[in-house]
Parts: sequence; C-alpha cells; structure tokens
Amino acid sequence: MRKKVPVSMIVSHILLAALLTAVFLPGEKAVKAPWPLLCGVALIEGYYLVKIIRRPRSRTSASDLLAIVWAFLLIWETAVTKLDLMHPVLVPAPENVFAVFAEQWPVLLSGVCSSMELLFFGVLTGLALGTVSGLVCGWISRLREVFYPIANVLAPIPSVVFAPYIIALMPSFRSASAMVIVLGIFWPAFLNTILRVEGMERRIIESARVLKLGNVSMIFEILLPYAMPGVVGGLKVTMTTAVMLLTFAEMMGATSGMGYYIVNYNTYGNYTNVVAGIIVVGLVVTALNRLTSWIREKTIRWRTE
Repeated sequence: MRKKVPVSMIVSHILLAALLTAVFLPGEKAVKAPWPLLCGVALIEGYYLVKIIRRPRSRTSASDLLAIVWAFLLIWETAVTKLDLMHPVLVPAPENVFAVFAEQWPVLLSGVCSSMELLFFGVLTGLALGTVSGLVCGWISRLREVFYPIANVLAPIPSVVFAPYIIALMPSFRSASAMVIVLGIFWPAFLNTILRVEGMERRIIESARVLKLGNVSMIFEILLPYAMPGVVGGLKVTMTTAVMLLTFAEMMGATSGMGYYIVNYNTYGNYTNVVAGIIVVGLVVTALNRLTSWIREKTIRWRTE
C-alpha cells in the first residue's frame, strides 16, 4: 500500500515554485543577482530531503517547517523586491542579504570562529568551575551553609549586569567578554550542582560511607559521576544562555565575532549586513543545538531511549 503524501509537503513545494517564479519575475526594486539566494534555497531544500530520507517519520513536521520558511521568503521577496512596499534601508531585499554570504564569507567565517573560541572557553570554564565547586560545597555541609545563600542570590542575576564593572577590571574587552560568559554559566551550574548533591539518594551516600571514603574520593568517584548526567542533560539550556551572553559581550567593545559584526554594521546603518549577521547567528545556534543533542544521545543514551 502506497503511503499518503502529507498535504504540508505538497503545500511547501507549491510555495517553493511560487518563490522561484517570483525571484525571476521583474520587480520594482533593483537588486543584486539572485544566484546566492537560489543557492541558499537549494541548500535548504537539500537538507530537507536528506532529513526526510533518513527519518521518514519526520516528513510531516519537516514539511510544515519548510512551508513556513518558503512562505516567509515568498512574502519577503514579494513585498520588498517585487512591490517595493518596505523601508528601503531597514528592510533589505533577500537577494542583497544572501549576496553578503557570497561576498563576505571569509569575514563571516572568521567571526564565527572567533565567537566559538570565546563561547567554548567560557562554557567549559564556567561549567567545570561551577560543577566541581558545587560538588565540594554540596558535600561539605559547612561550606554549603555559607555559599548556598550567596549562589541563590547571584544565580538568577544575568552576568551582563556586571559587565561595566568587569570591563573596568579586565585588561581587554575580549577577556571581559570571556568573564561575562564564565560568570553567567558558573553561578547557575554551581547552584544546580549543590541541589543535585542534596537530592542524591541516601542509599548511595550510606553505601559510600560504609566504604569509609574520604572527601576527595567521595567527590570525584561518587558525586561527580552522579552529577554528570544532569550536567550533560542541561547542556542545551546552558548553551542557549551562553550564546545570549556571548552576543551581548561581543557588542560591548570586541573587535571580532558575530556580535561585533552585527553592531559594527548597525552603527553604519548597513542593515543588509545586519540581517545577514542575524541569520548567521541563527544558523550557529541551530548547529549548537544539534551538537548538544548529539552529545546527550551519545553520553546519556539511557535517558533518551
């Protein structure tokens, strides 16, 4: 028996045909050559086809999402390029935005690499310090009584609040940006780790005490393996928070990175490049979400099955 083709798949490809037709029709606004835009459309369609081939069950949801993408691009193309209804500066044509990727890909790639270097340093440092110190304070009751109230106050406060003071203290804007990310990750990780240790099953602790383990052995051989699945499971939220902090940190005074690219061209009123930069940030966030999901599936498979 033949499987029924989802209606959303038909609709999405009708919208794709309408978009391609609109791109080649003459419009009211002069724009750059459409080939970078068409390459972007081809990549999106190719990714969609690979996804539904690898995961046939995702055809409906993937087609729904694709229909939204094509509808958005069609409306954007029609309103801006064909009818010239939008603000000529604030809303650039899609052809011009995608042309930025073709013309400035070395700059964009360099910015992404710079941002990722800062992001991973901040996330790994903040998570490592927050987890280890949280385990120590969670296990040693005297330290927990002292530092838990402090963490309970500081964890909900966005680290960007301290940015002006951090900039004054740190030797460079880049180190200040890194510190903003580290602090933004450290305090929530520290507080959550203390709570994980407090919620640990009593039988595990009692079994460890029977073995007469010292504090160091207890922390690194019992508590750390117990807490790691929770740390890995929360990576997606951690990474999302880190990207927000990263973008803000790079807008403070950095000389490279995705946030710097956006704020730099925003200063000059070049909203074509600003929109291109925003799209790059969206693509990077999507890639990071996929990476964190893959790490979670590989390291704590028993939680995802």
